[in-house]
Amino acid sequence: YLKTKVLLYHYFLFCLQQFLKLLNSMTSRTVVHKPPVRKVAIFGGTHGNELSGIYLVKHWQEHGAEIQRTGVEVKPFISNPRAVKKCTRYIDCDLNRVFDPDNLGRTVVEDIPYEVRRAQEINHIFGPKGSDDAYDLIFDLHNTTSNMGCTLILENSRDDFTIQMSHYIKNALAPERCPILLIEHPTLKYATTRSVAKHLVGVEVGPQPHGVVRADILEKMRKTVKHGLDFVHLFNKGKEFPPCTVEVYKIMEEVDYPRNKNDEITAIIHPKLQDQDWQPLNKGDPLFLTLDGEVIAYKGDSTVYPTFINEAAYYEKNQAFVKTVKVKLTAECIRS
Repeated sequence: YLKTKVLLYHYFLFCLQQFLKLLNSMTSRTVVHKPPVRKVAIFGGTHGNELSGIYLVKHWQEHGAEIQRTGVEVKPFISNPRAVKKCTRYIDCDLNRVFDPDNLGRTVVEDIPYEVRRAQEINHIFGPKGSDDAYDLIFDLHNTTSNMGCTLILENSRDDFTIQMSHYIKNALAPERCPILLIEHPTLKYATTRSVAKHLVGVEVGPQPHGVVRADILEKMRKTVKHGLDFVHLFNKGKEFPPCTVEVYKIMEEVDYPRNKNDEITAIIHPKLQDQDWQPLNKGDPLFLTLDGEVIAYKGDSTVYPTFINEAAYYEKNQAFVKTVKVKLTAECIRS
């Protein structure tokens, strides 16, 4: 009898220790409580010749069941209808660069660029930018001629919600690769269409020629949006997402083509760099090739990871590729 009491006493102590450990783990973890996501927009046609997002948004406007989630208003939206109709990137200027205070506050006159006027309309519908009334989340769908695969674009390294969402999408798409590009930069200011929302995610899928739609590229984009909306649904239901760390490629510099005194391009992307988005670039690796056969090598001392390599739309922006470096982003445990 005494032996049984001793055993029970030790068992009680063991259970108490386990309970205290559990209680400590529950109280020591910080949970960031965030408002539920109730208003979501999906933008296609920010650039009128990037067809995957345009095809998907037009389909969802007619057959929207697959993007609807309980308790969420999901609005598919054509951002630049005039450019879409003409199948051109833009009419007067790049819509994805004019969501800055100067353009959004510009007086509407007869000769105002179409995209600036459209930006103000979008800001009125989905914003105002930076206000409590702005949409909670915007997915902005893009295609690239570069071999970037299915890339997520983030603009804020401190937004736990979009970091957690990117982590969720990346795991859901595995083993298919899903790079994450962080375009947060002290001097490179993009003023993107999606920046109207509280949380913003760009979806950039390629390679796909502009003015062309490919079934495999469209399907990758479709799956990415589906997983993003699934994350929103789980978050709104109260699912707790534990702390996470995700590897991203942080933009460092935009690199132009070599040019002559007349500002004409004198060298093209080297064959060994072409289609090598996200691959390491080291000192001495070939970058450009002149028409005379001269190889221009990378002279940097540190390893970088180029992307948007030879993007067709960026010739006018004097950009051959962008240099990125790998960094880790962490997000706190979040719950609605």
